[in-house]
Amino acid sequence: MINSLFLINPSGEIFLEKHWKSVVSRSVCDYFLEAKEKALEPEDVPPVIHTPHHYLISIYRDKLFFLSVIQTEVPPLFVIEFLHRVAEMIQDYFGECSETVVKDHMVMVYELLEEMLDNGFPLATESNVLKEMIRPPTILRSVVNTLTGTSNVGDTLLTGQLSTIPWRRAGVRYTNNEAYFDVVEEIDAILDQSGTTVFAEIQGVVEACVKLSGMPDLTLSFMNPRLLDDVSFHPCVRYKLWESERVLSFIPPDGNFTLMTYHVNAQNLVAIPVYVKQSISFFECGSDGRLDVTVGPKQTMGKTVEGVMVTVHLPKTILSINLTATQGSYTYDNGTKLLVWDIGKLNPQKLPNLRGSLSLQAGAPKPEENPSLNIDLKIQQLAISGLKVNRLDMFGEKYKPFKGVKYITKAGKFQVRT
Repeated sequence: MINSLFLINPSGEIFLEKHWKSVVSRSVCDYFLEAKEKALEPEDVPPVIHTPHHYLISIYRDKLFFLSVIQTEVPPLFVIEFLHRVAEMIQDYFGECSETVVKDHMVMVYELLEEMLDNGFPLATESNVLKEMIRPPTILRSVVNTLTGTSNVGDTLLTGQLSTIPWRRAGVRYTNNEAYFDVVEEIDAILDQSGTTVFAEIQGVVEACVKLSGMPDLTLSFMNPRLLDDVSFHPCVRYKLWESERVLSFIPPDGNFTLMTYHVNAQNLVAIPVYVKQSISFFECGSDGRLDVTVGPKQTMGKTVEGVMVTVHLPKTILSINLTATQGSYTYDNGTKLLVWDIGKLNPQKLPNLRGSLSLQAGAPKPEENPSLNIDLKIQQLAISGLKVNRLDMFGEKYKPFKGVKYITKAGKFQVRT
């Protein structure tokens, strides 16, 4: 199935390679690096690249490329899902997924990859199962291992692998029993010059952190589950019950996991939380232009929009800019022509504005098309789709757990055309 895995940093350097079958030469990555050079952004690299003898399937996460090499035809989404599991495993074990962390824990990363695939086929990808096999690093454990010559590899057979619930180990005990759920939604939208929505959809995920003793059986219900499209579940969810009653019934893994992901595709259900008034113009004669951008809140259900950031890739013919921001600050990289305006929180009573002049290079023609604006934002305690958790019930155990739900809305690929 999966022959090899390469981890590549943004500069194109391979800093980790793992082979499960025969060793594949690093030169196969040249096809990928060539596609990377052609892409404007790292996210624009094609996820599947066909070469004369292999298929290259990759993802870009946490400023790293995870590149798998396949020798036979396989469902690409199957491989992409596994690559995401690898990134999540590194994040879960070491606190962050970065080149430095992988290099610092190279031996343990290799041990984990050895357990996650068996002869190229996924074997153990659940965090709970892996943590029983290979104990996460701690300072005390590192000292003990150094003094005694032992390793982090477990020496007992996994309890979870012997049951019908492989994602949960037996004998879990907690002093404080709690279950937290985060409903995180990302808006992908394209707005035209007049502010009309050209395209909009919401990609949502329900992240869970469940620390409950014993073998609890949970049922999670929503106020309005019918608005969800294209739902994908963790293997613990009983799909038949979702189909018939639109409730999530499951025996949860221990700790952090992604319970479900979903889309909201109907544009009439996608509320756009901000509006942007913008004008970027270049004069027919002369070498000047004007930029004027104002951002304001819209359809936020009374919540504050924060972390607002506007990014503009200005034309290559721009020589210099002279702008004034009424709120926040802006930075401009004259090499990449990237303008970033960091606004922060939006105040409805005093809308932030960025305006000023753009100077073109002498003799340069007027740019053929205006650049688009990319918006970043965050809204706490709001799911922009209107999705709400109704209740969480627990069966099979007699204690009363502490329960909590948090909602977050973020901007995904949010673009305003000028």
